[in-house]
Amino acid sequence: MLALEGSTQTVGIRNKGEDVSIVASSLESAHGVVYTVVSATVDPSLLTNPSYPENGGHVTFQIGDKVIYPNHGLGVIERIEEKTILGTTCGFYSLRIAANETTVLVPVDNADSVGLRRAIGDAEVDRLFRILADGKIDSQQNWKGRFKDNSEKMRSGSIYDVADVLKSLTLLSKSKNLSFREKRMLDRARFLVVSEISEVLHEGQPAIEVKVDRALDRSMTTRARVTIKTTAKTVPVPAARRVVRAS
Repeated sequence: MLALEGSTQTVGIRNKGEDVSIVASSLESAHGVVYTVVSATVDPSLLTNPSYPENGGHVTFQIGDKVIYPNHGLGVIERIEEKTILGTTCGFYSLRIAANETTVLVPVDNADSVGLRRAIGDAEVDRLFRILADGKIDSQQNWKGRFKDNSEKMRSGSIYDVADVLKSLTLLSKSKNLSFREKRMLDRARFLVVSEISEVLHEGQPAIEVKVDRALDRSMTTRARVTIKTTAKTVPVPAARRVVRAS
């Protein structure tokens, strides 16, 4: 089973020899929405025409490039190819996701809109660790609002947004049991941060996990200190009692 990513929906497709056919399925898209997909309801206009150098367009990625796919992590572009789906011919990046060997097809013209990007560099790893340790944590108390904000950050494609989710949910997990969905999001955020840093630094994930945990510990400590200082400033000081001496 492959995953076909468009700008607004995900559909399942299955290879049948040389043909590609849409199959009915229910799955969660990269945009956090569950779709039930059948061939009769797929809009071919969502599949844009390919852009290749030979026809005046620009291909952002090349075969063999290592890229980051939102909510899935590291992938390798194995092919850049055309497929005809429901009468519309489109250009696709064929990605192999490293974590689970899943193959994902991303329309060339929709690569930016789904957040496909290259991995960060060495300098950006330093920035990422500073963000993880800075103690600046968004503590949204309302579950619905918090989950919505964090879901948007996870879909953004930015590793720094994912780091924010990792910090906020790590802090929350220290004080309460997370819901199943938030626990899964925390695990996913942790995996995405650790796996990308591991790829950039060429270090094993266990060693990177130790570094990430240390950065998060510093962040929690800094956050606690700031909270104590803020609380101390807001506590009202009792007015001095005036003592009147009898004559």
